Amino acid sequence: MNYSLTIKIILILLFIYLLIIFYVYTKQRSLLYVPQIDNYDDETLIIPVEQVFIENSSNIKLRSIFYKHPSNTKTTLLMFHGNAGPIENRFYKINKLSKYDQNILLISWRSYSGNDGEPTEDGLYDDAKSAIKWLEEKNISKKDIIIYGESLGTAVSIEIAQNNNFKGLILEAPFTSMIDAAKFHYPYLPVSIMLKDKYSSGKKIKNVISPIFIMHATGDDIVPFRMGEKIYKLANSPKSSYFVDENEHLVTYDENLMNKMDEFYETIINDE
Repeated sequence: MNYSLTIKIILILLFIYLLIIFYVYTKQRSLLYVPQIDNYDDETLIIPVEQVFIENSSNIKLRSIFYKHPSNTKTTLLMFHGNAGPIENRFYKINKLSKYDQNILLISWRSYSGNDGEPTEDGLYDDAKSAIKWLEEKNISKKDIIIYGESLGTAVSIEIAQNNNFKGLILEAPFTSMIDAAKFHYPYLPVSIMLKDKYSSGKKIKNVISPIFIMHATGDDIVPFRMGEKIYKLANSPKSSYFVDENEHLVTYDENLMNKMDEFYETIINDE
């Protein structure tokens, strides 16, 4: 192979590589935020809920589900879902978690579940803060709120929980940062300089002072288990974990998990 042909091949490969980088860079948010993907069978709610619309700072009304416990407790579970699917995909969790003496608010992000808007890191933080404000307007303070984050929602949860005194924090399949997650899925791309939404949870978790419960499946092929394990190691005490030998991204809501969840709730209730 002569020298000029080698140079041409290298230039062609470089051009293709740069095209891939350009495509991923311009499409990254549509690859990260996928409200149209519906991977789960929706479960019918077994509790009475109210559909509410929470307005964020961009005047977008976020479709949400609110369950008010008949005991009139102020303790409230605030749930932030992951990067895919509608809120109906999480109804099975609400059914399980309604066993506790707590209200439940499950919000959907901008552009999800029929909402307007375009999702961004700052946008999701704003949506979450709007949910906190909505609860505070109902005389439910931060010390009464347990935040629950699922996958992408864990990063939002950590952002909101840091430097605040919440009743508790539950993280399901957390990741250390979006850069770390992107490196896992796209090891051939310079993601550190490409990513717009970084979600640096590993740097923020040390600022969380609320009791923490972390769950993660060891066979998770979307968010590697080592990331959840690292978040747990970096987290302050009191903390507890449920690491289960499953090949699922989200942990199965079975008796074993609920037993560990019982222990966590007993801890934060007894700490009142």
